Parts: sequence; C-alpha cells; structure tokens
Amino acid sequence: MNTWNQKVHKRREHDISEGKPILILGIETSCDETSAAVVEDGRIIRSNIISSQIESHKRFGGVVPEVASRHHVENITLIIDEALAKANRTLDDIHAIAVTYGPGLVGALLVGVAAAKAVAFARGIPLIGVHHIAGHIYANRFVKELEFPLLALVVSGGHTEIVYMKEHGSYEIIGQTRDDAVGEAYDKVARSLKLPYPGGPYIDRLAQEGEASIPLPRAWLDGSYDFSFSGLKSAVLNVLHNADQRGETIAPANLAASFQEAVIEVLVEKTFRFIQERPVKQLLLAGGVAANRGLRTALTRRAEGEKIDLIVPPMSLCTDNAAMIAGAGYIEYQKGNLADMTLNGIPGLPLP
Repeated sequence: MNTWNQKVHKRREHDISEGKPILILGIETSCDETSAAVVEDGRIIRSNIISSQIESHKRFGGVVPEVASRHHVENITLIIDEALAKANRTLDDIHAIAVTYGPGLVGALLVGVAAAKAVAFARGIPLIGVHHIAGHIYANRFVKELEFPLLALVVSGGHTEIVYMKEHGSYEIIGQTRDDAVGEAYDKVARSLKLPYPGGPYIDRLAQEGEASIPLPRAWLDGSYDFSFSGLKSAVLNVLHNADQRGETIAPANLAASFQEAVIEVLVEKTFRFIQERPVKQLLLAGGVAANRGLRTALTRRAEGEKIDLIVPPMSLCTDNAAMIAGAGYIEYQKGNLADMTLNGIPGLPLP
C-alpha cells in the first residue's frame, strides 16, 4: 500500500472514530448529466446540482458520446463548486469523494473519474468508486431506511434488472433484459411515433390519453425472470407499417397506451412472481424509467394488494444524479471499500 493509500485509510478510521457526521462529495458523469452533490451520512442531501445536456442532444435524436464528454469537461469543475457552495461547505469539510466509474459512456465516465481522483489526491481525501446501478438503488434510501432482504426493480435507458439484496452493498441479479432495456424501447417507439427526444416521458403522457386497444405481444420467457423488449418494439413498428400500407390511421395515444401496458404488465408480473417465491421486506423502484407514471401506479396498486412495502424515489432522484452516488458511496465508505489512483472508467462494469 503506497503512502497516499495509507494516508486516506488512516483518515477514514480517524473520521469514523470521531463520531461526527460524514460528508461525501458525489460525482456523476456516466451519460449526459453532469452532477455533483454533498450528502451527509448517506441519507441527508445538502446539495444536488445537475446540469442536463438534453437540449444539446435533442437535434441528434439521442446521446452523442463525444458531445457528452466535451460538455462534462466544460462543466465538471463549475458543478462541483456549485454543489459545495449550495451545501455551504468547502473541500476541507468533505470526508470522501464518491464517483461513478461504470457502467456508462467511457469518455463521459473518464471525466468524472479524473476529476474525483484529482481532488482526492490533492486533498488527501478517500476515493470511492460507485456502480451506477447501485446509485439508482440507493436513491431510495433518501426516502426511507432500507430493510433486508429487499428486491429492486431497476428500469432505465440502458438497464432493466431485478436485483435481490440480502444486506447493504450486496447485489444478486435475478433477471435482466436479453436485448433492449425498457428506456431504450420507449425511445425507439417514440421515434417511430415522431415524438421528441427523450421519448419516454412523451409516451407516458400520451398513454394517459389513449386506450390499450391494440393487441401487442408479451415476452414471458417462461422459467426465467429475464426480460425481452425487442419483439414488442418490432410489433409496434409492424402495426404502424401495416396501417400505412392499408392507408389507415393509428391513433398515437392508443398505440402508446397499448405499448406501455405491454411493458408494465411484464415488469410488474415478473417482479411479484419472484416476491411470491422468496418474500422480501421491501420492493424498490429505481432508474430513469421509475419516473413513469403508469409504472408507478401499477406497482403501487399491486404492492398495496399484496401488502408489500414499496419505495419509489421522488422524480428529482429518478434521473442520473450525484446524490445517489454519494448515498451508495457512503455504504462502501463504512465498509472500508476505498479505491486508489488506478481507478478507471469501465463502460460495461457488472454489479459487484
């Protein structure tokens, strides 16, 4: 262990022994949001600054990695400074730096990792590498203390997973998508309906106005908790293509409602099928698609009917943000799982 590593491990032990509140500076740059946050004891958000790049990527119909990376480089120091100022803290008050190191866009990840390593090394502050999905799961801890065992349904633009947790920092993937993630499928269907980017929120709003009157398939993948949405996406495209050939008009709201119903039915049913086999104390909803009103409503109704404690993060914590990274980082800090200066961005990082 080199001198810097020895120093930060001793600093962590000293700070914990003091019994004072632990302040962690979180940094998130995995995709197209530049975010920094200051979180106290893993549960109290002192600041959470997010700079979105949606307007920059909208004209391309999706995130352009090179553009995202350049925006992160331009914004990262400003966002960190703003997060510290909003929390009325300086780097002298910070006990550790937590940063997303995967999964995500490699260029975007490297900006956040480089910034975190620079601050940690210069200030002699412990460095913590955080998995992006762990961050989304721990966004729920700002709502309510977690009780184990629990199950987390993770739904975002790049991920669709059912994760079982026996204790803090322990993740077992029960099921995952075999092709498109939920958010990806939403964006592709939205594009076929000529809706603006990002398409997920537009599909959700449109679905509230329509009726699920168009038959669409459900991929149940019997004997597995895995998901598949590519067939559903193709079925939507076929409906539109066939209607166009016949000179018919498909009501966009009805197609959106039918698509959303097909997605939600599979997500909810598979989640509760697992809970019926292995009871849990809590069910968590996590990820960008956790903001979907249709999914939140369906999960709430089912959870109430089966008397399951459902935790859903507020809308502000569904999208990528640094508070969730600091929250997950606090758990690793308590466990003594610190990173060193070899920390690197890993685009395909698996859950630990």
